[in-house]
Amino acid sequence: MPDTVPDWLSSALGKAKGDLRPGHGKLVAARLGAENLVGKGGFKLSSAAFEAGGELDPCFTADEEDAVAPPLEWNAPPPGTQELVLVVEDADFQTGEPFCHWLVWGLPGQKGMILEGETPPRVGKNAFGNSEWLLPDPPTGDDAHDYVFQMFALDLPLTLMPGANREELVAAMEGHVTGLAILTATYAREEGGDYDWEDGDDED
Repeated sequence: MPDTVPDWLSSALGKAKGDLRPGHGKLVAARLGAENLVGKGGFKLSSAAFEAGGELDPCFTADEEDAVAPPLEWNAPPPGTQELVLVVEDADFQTGEPFCHWLVWGLPGQKGMILEGETPPRVGKNAFGNSEWLLPDPPTGDDAHDYVFQMFALDLPLTLMPGANREELVAAMEGHVTGLAILTATYAREEGGDYDWEDGDDED
């Protein structure tokens, strides 16, 4: 229920309490974050491709066959940060559980960026079990889904090898988050769906 979403998270997501859905309360940020960690020391995540709360371009989604992950950049995390972790989840998946689109860790604890389409060195398994950016593909006709980009500053370097899953990553981060930056994008499919662009030419 939206009532389980802490006030600090609704504020970080830029949403009124009444606009929240069950999935927002189950994001990794809700589990590992806290009010005093959000934007700590001015820590902020942004993208040249969309504004906070803005719409993802189809070139980053399943609407385009050659789609890639969007570019991201961040300023200096809190002092003492040893590593940065990025988790991207769809808060509006049909089951009410967040749908994992990207797990990235091993990022240096300093100001930096991920270029458009770049493959970071350490990527974990998304909801489909693949170690890559999972293209957003909400069901046709759904209201816009919230894709929540969550960057965590950690006080130690992780020893996880590439290919770890969401729960393994969360377990390794537990008790070590010193800062949190959140950026939300929205996306709704107007046609197609279910990764069906390969068959799109066969449709009437």
